[in-house]
Amino acid sequence: MKRRVGIIGGGASGLAAAIEAARAGAQVTIIEHMDRVGKKILSTGNGRCNLTNLRMESDCFRSSQKSFPMKVIEGFPVEETLEFFGILGIVPKNRNGYIYPNSDQASSVLDVLRSETSHLGVEVLLSCHVKEIREGDHGGFAILTDQGRVDTDALILAAGSKAAPATGSDGSGYELAKSLGHTLIKPLPALVQLRCQGSMYKQLAGIRTDARICLTIDGKKTAEDRGELQLTDYGLSGIPVFQVSRFAARALDEGKKVRAYIDFMPEWEAKDAFYLLRKRADVVGYKPAEELFTGMLNKKLGAVLLKLAGISPEKKAGELSGKQIAKLLGQLKEYEAIVMSVNPFANAQVCCGGVDTRQVDPSTMESKIRKDLYLAGEILDVDGICGGYNLQFAWSSGVLAGRSAAGAGSSGPGERQAVRVSHGSGASASRSFAARPSRTEEHKKRSIPKEKRNHR
Repeated sequence: MKRRVGIIGGGASGLAAAIEAARAGAQVTIIEHMDRVGKKILSTGNGRCNLTNLRMESDCFRSSQKSFPMKVIEGFPVEETLEFFGILGIVPKNRNGYIYPNSDQASSVLDVLRSETSHLGVEVLLSCHVKEIREGDHGGFAILTDQGRVDTDALILAAGSKAAPATGSDGSGYELAKSLGHTLIKPLPALVQLRCQGSMYKQLAGIRTDARICLTIDGKKTAEDRGELQLTDYGLSGIPVFQVSRFAARALDEGKKVRAYIDFMPEWEAKDAFYLLRKRADVVGYKPAEELFTGMLNKKLGAVLLKLAGISPEKKAGELSGKQIAKLLGQLKEYEAIVMSVNPFANAQVCCGGVDTRQVDPSTMESKIRKDLYLAGEILDVDGICGGYNLQFAWSSGVLAGRSAAGAGSSGPGERQAVRVSHGSGASASRSFAARPSRTEEHKKRSIPKEKRNHR
């Protein structure tokens, strides 16, 4: 008799788990409370789905148990992820190590995942809400839902976090994990914008500029990043801000003081920048100071920096003293933003916090608290930086959970076939993807997913 595997959550990790468990011969049921699986996948990578990244190292992930994320990734690494999606039909595109589908459509990734679950006979219950999880009559689990009872031998919790609740991540999985004996590290928004003190942000709103951000907590440097900074009417946004935001969220929640120092000329050393400003002031000495940054910085940004340095915009540039230039340089290279809060879960891409990873075996994703219970994806206390890392953790943890829940253990690649990897430069390079020889004819017979909306 087939082993019955139930999966709560039809996101990236849940779909990966379902496919792997079904391939291992299990009878799989996905319980999804949205009206469609994989909604969050559609918004990843700005709609292009950054599947993974060729640079996969421990500093790309954050967790209270630092070694946990990479132990999971090592169980199903990037190479196997590319093989997995190559078999499904995704041709990868390499943009400086950031891997996307060649179609540049996140919908392509969701389409092949849904198609495969249908092909493998995975049952999908949509708009189905879990009320309670009980001990099964003969072991396993009895999942009570608003569409009836689902009995399983193994259960995978892949219900996501609290980030982006409009896509289905409403935090309900946390309560289910707690009901099964797990403890939580408080979930907080991550990969999110910073809200800052001050009235000048309305004047700066809409500016995009290359910058370096350095985050300090109680005066101690904690994190930094460089990239395109976006200034908003309430504070700071953009990828470099997202990368450091989880530290700000945690520190603010603990009542600590958070400051962000912005370098608007990161390619210049402070001494060189001083001489540059001094030279510009001399060359355009007949012009008002408000024109000092013309052609160098955004005009609105330059005006705000002058004001913060206490320099009248009408003052002749040639009349600026060395002390005034130094003060202006301080604003240019170390603009201080007082961080008051981070944006809410609705604006966050992921969460920091979640189910304590010390209670999960990273080689199988099985709970150390409850036999035959597995956890995968964002429900765990793991968050990656921008660049495909959170999806890679979803694929890796989902596949490991699916294999383990089905009783399959690990499996190696089969016969290999060459697939072209397109690079951003237009060049191409070959990459091998594992293909199961027996699946060649099966792929020709695949049908469109037939998800069951009202199955009881």
